[in-house]
Amino acid sequence: MALVDDEESIRRALKRLLRVADFDVETFASGAEFIASLQWRRPDCVIVDVHMPGLTGFDVLSRLTQGGSCIPTILITAFDDPEFEQRAKRGGAYRFLRKPIASEKLIEAVRAAVGWERA
Repeated sequence: MALVDDEESIRRALKRLLRVADFDVETFASGAEFIASLQWRRPDCVIVDVHMPGLTGFDVLSRLTQGGSCIPTILITAFDDPEFEQRAKRGGAYRFLRKPIASEKLIEAVRAAVGWERA
């Protein structure tokens, strides 16, 4: 699984949470860094922040879908803009979650994305 967020504290906290739930997590500080990593590794799911400098979460989602990738993508954001959720759905996001994200909600979304049964 891949986690893309420009805020180090968010990356660290979500990585810790997901590891406790038995997920192998690789983190990236930018959309460009994540996209470049696809040359050597295809994650089974990606969680990506909407608001980042450079490539945004929407940009990452677009590149994944345009490239024919079937990687389930969960977009996360701290902004409460209803248009974002509609845009995420239109763009092919698997889920759209608002920060702060309840631990159980994130874990459930990731398990569903990678085909795990609910705990």
